[in-house]
Parts: sequence; C-alpha cells; structure tokens
Amino acid sequence: MKHFVIIAICLSLFVSCKNQQQQEETAATYKTLTVALSDRMMKSGYSAKIRGRQYVEIRPQVSGIITEIRMNEGDVVRKGQTLFIIDQVPYKAALETAMANVKSAEAKLATAHLTAESKEALFKENVVSEFDLQTARNDLAEAKAALAQAKAQETNARNDLSYTEVKSPVDGVASMIPYRVGALVSSNIEEPLVTVADDKEIYAYFSLDENQILDLMQQYGSLQQAMEQMPEVELMLSNGKTYAHTGRIDAISGTINESTGVASLRAVFSNPEQLLRNGGSGTVVIPTVRKSCIVIPQAATYELQNRVFVYKVVDGKAQSAPITVFKLNNGTEYIVESGLEPGDVIIAEGAGLVREGTVIKTQE
Repeated sequence: MKHFVIIAICLSLFVSCKNQQQQEETAATYKTLTVALSDRMMKSGYSAKIRGRQYVEIRPQVSGIITEIRMNEGDVVRKGQTLFIIDQVPYKAALETAMANVKSAEAKLATAHLTAESKEALFKENVVSEFDLQTARNDLAEAKAALAQAKAQETNARNDLSYTEVKSPVDGVASMIPYRVGALVSSNIEEPLVTVADDKEIYAYFSLDENQILDLMQQYGSLQQAMEQMPEVELMLSNGKTYAHTGRIDAISGTINESTGVASLRAVFSNPEQLLRNGGSGTVVIPTVRKSCIVIPQAATYELQNRVFVYKVVDGKAQSAPITVFKLNNGTEYIVESGLEPGDVIIAEGAGLVREGTVIKTQE
C-alpha cells in the first residue's frame, strides 16, 4: 500500500511538471509597455485656401478702347499707380462741353440777377406790376438751378475723364492681363482688367465642423478667448514642406453654414519672402498640447464594435480592457483618457493577434 501511494505521488508530480513545461513552451513572447504619464503635442491638419491680405479685381468705370497698358504681367505695383489708359478723347470733349455750359449758365445767372434787381426798383416806383417782379424772381431762381446743374455735369465729366486712367487701389502683385491695347472694355466686362493681391500678409482659410467649434468654446470659454489663447499654427505647403513662419488664428466665423455644417476660420501668416501667392493651397496645422497624460502606441490597441481595447498583462496572462482615447492623434499614438492607470503593463505590439488568457512572456 505504501509503495502504491508513493508511486501515485510521483506520477502526479511528473504530470504537473510536464504540464508546466508545456505551458512555458506554448507561452508567447510579446513586447510589453509599462504605462506612465508624459506630455504630448498632437497636430491636426486642415485643408486651406490661400488669399492675399487684399485681393482686388480692377475693372474700368467708363467704357472705351484701351490705348495704353503701363505695366507688365506679374509686376509689383503701388497704390495709385496708373495701370491702363482708356481712350480719353471723347471724355475730354465732354468735359470741355460741360465747362462751356457752366460759363453759359453763369452768364445767364448774372443777367437774371440784373433783371431781378431792376424789377425790384421799378416795382417800388410802381412802374411794373407784381406779376413782372415775380417773373423776374422766378427767372433768377431758374438761372441758379441751371448753373448748379451745369456744375454737376462738369463734375461728372471731370470724373469720367479721370476714370480713363485706371489706377491700382492697393500695393500688391499683378496677375496676368486678359486684354490688350485696342480692346473695347466697359464696367460690366466678365473678366477684370487685372487683379492685384497685397501679399505682405497671407490669409489661410479653412473649416472646422460644428463639434470641433463646440470643443473650442468649451475648452477656452468663448471663440474670442480661443483666438487669444490658441497656440501658433503652422502651414504645410502644397509640396509637402513646412512654411518657415508660424501664424495665428485671427478670425472665426460666428455662424455654422447650414448646407455644409462647418464654420470658417482664418489664419494669418507673414510673407516677407513672397513665397506664398494668392490662390494657392496648403494645410493649416493646429497643435494641441496635453500635459501629464497616458500615451500608448496605436499598435497596442485593437477595435471591436467601434470601441478601442488593449490587452493588460495580469498574472502573466493577457486580459482585454476597453479604453477611451482622445479624439486627436498623431497617426502612431493615442492619448488615453480612461481605462488605464500608471503602472499597468500592456502588450505594446500585435494586440490584434492576441487572445484572451494567452500566457505572456514579457519583453519590455
């Protein structure tokens, strides 16, 4: 009987050691990570349209044939610089006619003054009737009105003549010119004579959806405070390179577009090298700084039914745990808002291949 008990104990120990050896042999080796607090800056990019600080379409205010073009396409132009001359001959003639009409009206007014004064004197002497006196007064009033009308016509003619010299209203860079000398133009032409963009500063226009606008208001208190407190933004150029100068958000639309559900924002960038041009495109990059947060690699997570999970290593085995992540990420990492605590050990890579309860050999 004693021999039988000893044999049973030996067999039990042998089977136990064998099972333990099999478990150790089947245990998988995974890279693990001990959760700790750190600081992170997450960047999010938004497609943007680039516009000059001022973008002016220059159109003629009078009709006529272009007789001179005093600029080259793409030139840097100054405010007040004459860019085009429209045929001035008919407008000079109109001005001379208007000036002559003013002199004629002045002469008629002088005559009406004399007549009215004479009638006043004769009426006092009972030489003329009250009807004659009132007629003279009416003629005087009519002469005054005719002179005022003639002066107004002279002003209009003078303005029309000045409009034949088409000048730039701003400093900036000129576009290409769709018209040539001899072309007939007017104030209702489809294409402007030229466009001038003031690009000393550049505006980058982009959009955020309603939820993102609400996040800004809740984070900073108001849109005004958001503009004052938001960090400086970057501009990614269309060639993939980062623009050398940072900018700031200086305008946020106070309304949401009903058809698109987005609000427009404007970031302003200095442009001393004139690298940015009106009409270009880029990506506005907004940084978001989080202090003392839990950051894990995205490779340590897997998704199931729109929820994010990780595998914790508990007592040497994989144990799934749901987590909540911050809505912004840098493409390789997640900021964890709940579900993990500092000191937790998680599988750092290949979480999607792990199964619940898998024996884990840790490798930091």
